[in-house]
Amino acid sequence: MDTPAYRRLADELRTAITDGQYPPDSTLPKITELATQSGLAKETVRDAYRVLEDEGLVQVVRRRGTVVRGVPVRQHISRTRMVYRDKRGYFFDPAAQPWTALREPTVTWGPAPRDIAALLGVTPDEDVLIRDRLMGAADPHEPTQLATSYLPAAVARGTHLAEKDTGPGGIYDRLELDLGHGPLTWHETIGARMPTPAETADLRLAKGTPVLRIVRTATSPAGVAVEVNDTRMSAGQFEIGYPITRHPSAEFPAR
Repeated sequence: MDTPAYRRLADELRTAITDGQYPPDSTLPKITELATQSGLAKETVRDAYRVLEDEGLVQVVRRRGTVVRGVPVRQHISRTRMVYRDKRGYFFDPAAQPWTALREPTVTWGPAPRDIAALLGVTPDEDVLIRDRLMGAADPHEPTQLATSYLPAAVARGTHLAEKDTGPGGIYDRLELDLGHGPLTWHETIGARMPTPAETADLRLAKGTPVLRIVRTATSPAGVAVEVNDTRMSAGQFEIGYPITRHPSAEFPAR
């Protein structure tokens, strides 16, 4: 089966970008110009540019045209399988310690996404407490992550967990110290997906940029999931790393 003309053109332009013929911040030819040069229809060229935009290689900039995006230097997020604590409470990555809320947190009741509901042990139509925060550097105002906590109604309803200001130590101190669910243990998974329109706007994502998704479940000593935190951050801005330790079976020197 023949490859469509717009796909062939997108392949050629992608190679030209990769080879440096179009360096970061340079502008691709105007659609009308490239159509004339290549003998292709303007719609074919436009479709090729859309492919590159969806891949995150270019972006449309007003009054400039189609501009080649630079490859950002990713910030390293280290998942050390440890939980830390400072005067504000627990945190899970030293790089994120300075980040603060960039807008007032929202606190609502509603159903959790199906995968989150399954982790909480509730039905998809059951209301849970939803606490949503946009975090980042305050100066300059730079959003870095969206963090949404989901707590089952049986744990949260009628408690300080449902208030905007949960007090010193945040929700984890309320769960452990006030509500008797401590000491908590945590488990997390790391994945990626394409962002929702709201996530794209909040995190200022360029088109075609996926989000890293860290889903962390807090569990009580009774084995009850008392909170699931769903954190999303730009995969174009951050990368996840972690130390690797030796299992006794791999003890040095190898035998």
